[in-house]
Amino acid sequence: MSEGNTVLVVGTGTIGEPIISLLLTHRKELGVDEVIFHKHTPRLIDRPMIHSLLRRGAKMSVESNRVQEFRDLDMEPDMTIEEALDKAIVVLDATKSGVGLKNKELYYKKYEDKTSAFMAQGSEFGFGVMYAAGINDQILRENPKWITIASCNTHAGAAIVKFLGSKNGKLRLKKGDFTYLRRSADISQTGKFTSAPTITRYKDPEYGTHHARDVNELFKTLGVSLDLFSSAIKLNTMLMHSVHFHLTLDHEVTVDEIAQRAIDEPLLAVTYKDHLNQVFSFGRDHGHYGRILNEFVVAIPSLAVRNGNEVYGWGFTPQDGNNLLSNMRAITNYTLPDDDPIEATKPLEKWLFSEV
Repeated sequence: MSEGNTVLVVGTGTIGEPIISLLLTHRKELGVDEVIFHKHTPRLIDRPMIHSLLRRGAKMSVESNRVQEFRDLDMEPDMTIEEALDKAIVVLDATKSGVGLKNKELYYKKYEDKTSAFMAQGSEFGFGVMYAAGINDQILRENPKWITIASCNTHAGAAIVKFLGSKNGKLRLKKGDFTYLRRSADISQTGKFTSAPTITRYKDPEYGTHHARDVNELFKTLGVSLDLFSSAIKLNTMLMHSVHFHLTLDHEVTVDEIAQRAIDEPLLAVTYKDHLNQVFSFGRDHGHYGRILNEFVVAIPSLAVRNGNEVYGWGFTPQDGNNLLSNMRAITNYTLPDDDPIEATKPLEKWLFSEV
């Protein structure tokens, strides 16, 4: 049974590790008593990371039949995955694409009655109700058992729609078109790198790529259905995703007005830089362990308005950083049930930047 507020993070990859780090940095403010991370495979190259997380106060769970394999590599497990699941009030799955859905069937459903919530990341479409901070915080009031934290590019698209496509708090978007220029692999990854720009084929006749579908799925939780379409291409870079957006509004605007909307919204950052590497470098130097927590970085010099109501622009997606606030708000909904998750995560807002 759960003792105190224990959070279990399954996976230590490009999303899992920064989630664990943020929990360890702010565990007291977030109402977290114990942070456990689950490591599936014992690898010598992971030992420095594991030792660092353990020194900072995290505990490690492993499969029961692999305890000795970890010990042989000088990595001492604290418990088995079953023991960790038995303790956790929140389980956050940050494994690679498709594994979270399998884990739901293999492990999590067995603990459904004793665990407050299970969360997975954006690749696990259908794991639970989709959530992104600042977009549909209302759903947390319903205390959902299963939550899918939107992907980094879904956060970006949803932020563009809500914060640039709204006026006086009301959504005023008629149509949205997005082109995602995706980085090939994270700088920490050794595989999945592409040797040349590679087109993502359209698989959805209504939305194009899954990005527009997922943004619409977010807004459906608010009873809103949007006319969105997205395209994507993978580039041979390891830095950041870029997004080109074309919004058709139901009212006339100016470039200055759209720029001001971006400047006024705390979950957006703005930049006057044209080069992606400079934005990435800022996050590396000033973010939390190199991550920018803003949901999107709007490139102000790129903004343009055509025919009075068509907004064009470019910006950058702080991948593996812009979903961290959503993960933390969702966690505090259960670790601090008497508090508003938005207020509970105020200490993390120091990692939001008004300008990059």
